[in-house]
Amino acid sequence: MTGRMLEAVEKVLLEEKPDWVLIYGDTNSTLAGALAAAKLHIPVAHVEAGLRSFNMRMPEEINRIVADRLSTLLFCPTSTAVANLAKEGVSAGVENVGDVMFDVALFYRERARKHSTALASLGLAEGAFALATCHRAENTDDPDRLEEIVKALAEISASLPVVLPIHPRTRRLLGETGLDKNLGSVKVVDPIPFLDMVALEQAARVILTDSGGVQKEAFFYRVPCITMRDETEWVETVEAGANFLVGAKKARIVDVFSAIQGDQFQFRGQPDLYGDGHAAKMIAERILGVAP
Repeated sequence: MTGRMLEAVEKVLLEEKPDWVLIYGDTNSTLAGALAAAKLHIPVAHVEAGLRSFNMRMPEEINRIVADRLSTLLFCPTSTAVANLAKEGVSAGVENVGDVMFDVALFYRERARKHSTALASLGLAEGAFALATCHRAENTDDPDRLEEIVKALAEISASLPVVLPIHPRTRRLLGETGLDKNLGSVKVVDPIPFLDMVALEQAARVILTDSGGVQKEAFFYRVPCITMRDETEWVETVEAGANFLVGAKKARIVDVFSAIQGDQFQFRGQPDLYGDGHAAKMIAERILGVAP
């Protein structure tokens, strides 16, 4: 798959002859874009540079490291990302511009509240449900981890409605393993449009996820997050006491859920850890102001 993307991206670059190639994140297409551009001696600008989970079993971690090494401009979303690159001896072209996802969160926050009908269509009340997602291979491809997560969501759903917009691969694996029968009263729904997801994130009492993006969006919308992974790239959210890294054990997931339901929980995180909402503008100005 990555090889086919590399071939196709190279063809486009040869035809278009761009001054820069702008890549984002840590997907296989990010890697393909970086490699194709570097081999053609086209400078690369990496948005969301410097993230590290320090888990080389994650394909995303390999993609991040290679993309950063090939980039001329490295646009970091946080000071932690800048520090990660410094530890690797990378400082040239590095800039903390903030997170473009925070830009998006601010832009769509009120639009989602105004235009989404997701709460009504799913029969949910604001602040009275949990939102869950599960798609990472480390969870879905490991039957033991997936079973623990399913059982945890089922137990939580007995006391608080849980809505689970389900990734197609996760749905398939749940069916193949028979774990779909253990979901209890979890409300499983097909993947939902972006504005509806934003509306659900803002309205949830708590979010349970293994998604990096959803972790941040929970933080931006000041909703406590339970991250069902063993590590996270977004360590700031954990350090701020807004995100709880729990792994994939049912007991741990349920215990943390119970703990943050009490009146004693206080959301302490501040979204400005990820910039001022003008990251995209800073990135555009930086690229336009630098000759390749």
